[in-house]
Amino acid sequence: MIDRRRMLGGALALGGAALLPMRAALAAEIDTSDLSSMTGNVRPISADERARRIERAQKLMRANGISALLVEPGSSMIYFTGVEWRRSERLTAAVIPAKGEAVIITPFFEAPSIKETLAIPAEVRVWQEDESPIAVVAGALRDRGAATGNIGIEETVRFFASDGLAHLLPQVKMVSANPVVRGCRMIKTPAEIALMQTANDITLAAIKWTWQHTRDGMAPAELSAMIDAATQKLGGKSDGALVLLGESAAYPHGSHKPQRVRDGQVILIDSGCTVQGYSSDISRTWVPGKAPDEVRRVFDTVAAGQQLVMKTAKVGVPAGHIDDVVRGFYTSKGFGPGYKLPGMSHRTGHGIGLDGHEPVNLVHGEMMPLAAGMCFSDEPGLYLPGKFGVRLEDCWHLTDAGPVFFTTPPTDIDHPFG
Repeated sequence: MIDRRRMLGGALALGGAALLPMRAALAAEIDTSDLSSMTGNVRPISADERARRIERAQKLMRANGISALLVEPGSSMIYFTGVEWRRSERLTAAVIPAKGEAVIITPFFEAPSIKETLAIPAEVRVWQEDESPIAVVAGALRDRGAATGNIGIEETVRFFASDGLAHLLPQVKMVSANPVVRGCRMIKTPAEIALMQTANDITLAAIKWTWQHTRDGMAPAELSAMIDAATQKLGGKSDGALVLLGESAAYPHGSHKPQRVRDGQVILIDSGCTVQGYSSDISRTWVPGKAPDEVRRVFDTVAAGQQLVMKTAKVGVPAGHIDDVVRGFYTSKGFGPGYKLPGMSHRTGHGIGLDGHEPVNLVHGEMMPLAAGMCFSDEPGLYLPGKFGVRLEDCWHLTDAGPVFFTTPPTDIDHPFG
């Protein structure tokens, strides 16, 4: 559920960014000698698949009256070009025309580094420190015959880039690139699903290993560091883990109150990793010792809600309908209604892929019809302020025959890993 890049390791509970070096130090001391890598059979995205992505994007551009796409560094640039780069005040961007070869625009001194991860045939055009990168973008569009009509702006492109281009090319209309970018990225291929499968397998194994090594009195930072260490040894790149203990679990993104593992109190862990850039997202809730009856009842309700997602998800069903069905079930059990507490105060799930959170969401009002190849989290939690919360989360992908879990969810609180 969480955006772990913003809320690493239960940062609300233990001091935000100050937690990161503590967690790293703890992870370095953890003995993971009983674990081994699970990535031996991983296959990166092939050159042929990247070529098909460009072909599909160009087909969608032509169908939607878009002359070219403008993309900045991030997951969409990785998806289309392979270029792994960071954003700064110095613009690096990709121009993907509806016809012809892509162009990468970058500072002169960055070009050698950019070429290291460039994975498609593309021209690299550079700009010097005393030149305008936007002018170089405009020149690339002119040379590709795309300086007319509509330019698709990827939804995370910064304003200075699109606004600067609009001033240089007043004859061009800046439009959303969502019909193209989402039209490509939301439908995962077998190669993408295979990478997500490995990422999910690693995350589940790391949480299970941590469960086996959890001891009374541990703090969230210790548990988070254990997951980091296990994930790394298993071959994944950890996104960090949100660790919520006791009453803190009643608040989906944590609490400032001190927390320690205690018998009879809830432990909620929400974690993920990436493999070749592709994400996992898994939550598990358990209780050391004997689970109180109220916690057990809530756990059973959440587990039933999670299965209800899978019974409802079918090709063509609006994404928001899944949220409505689960929320209606919770209301029948005395929670809610709607987003009210005690109940479920967040959406039932989100898209996932190269980003941990991607379009489209399983949330009330979302009318996007589900299609084969889409991937989502399934995480209908329940939260009782002042008491505890329960969240179970597993990811799934949709096939023509129905949804398929990447990982097997638990059926009872005494066996959180089956």
